[in-house]
Amino acid sequence: MSTSNWPPQSIKLFILDVDGTLTDGGLYYGPDGLALKRFDVRDGLGLVQVQKLGMEVVLVTADETPIVTARAARLGIRAVYMGCRDKAAVIREVLAERELTPDQALYMGDDVTDLPAMDQVTHRAAPADAVPAVQNKADYVTHAAAGHGAVREVCDLIAAGRQID
Repeated sequence: MSTSNWPPQSIKLFILDVDGTLTDGGLYYGPDGLALKRFDVRDGLGLVQVQKLGMEVVLVTADETPIVTARAARLGIRAVYMGCRDKAAVIREVLAERELTPDQALYMGDDVTDLPAMDQVTHRAAPADAVPAVQNKADYVTHAAAGHGAVREVCDLIAAGRQID
């Protein structure tokens, strides 16, 4: 697909799944059972840059872990929804609270649990290694894999043609 008109300027909200989108989808466990997640520093810088453009970033995840809270805090992301079993309901709530329309939001996810959330917005993206059903629903599928620059790729497309205040 051509990226010359994507994503549209109407987008004010970038909503992301975490595992398999912001991370590589792997879970690393230490001998004590402590789970770790891998995040890409370039994805983080991209998210910081789109926030400087005035776009709000929201994280939505089924997981409940302080790892996500810590990563979001480091990136200046204030809206983090964890333990989401019904991501679509969360997206509707987020849009309503901000008085935004589906055309003003972009959702990025990677697996079938993201499909209902993707239905709540007009603009959708998926990492290169997302499951086929998600790739088929996405307006844009990245060249990069999840946790390896996929989010940064979308952030760079958002920033193209926009000016930092």
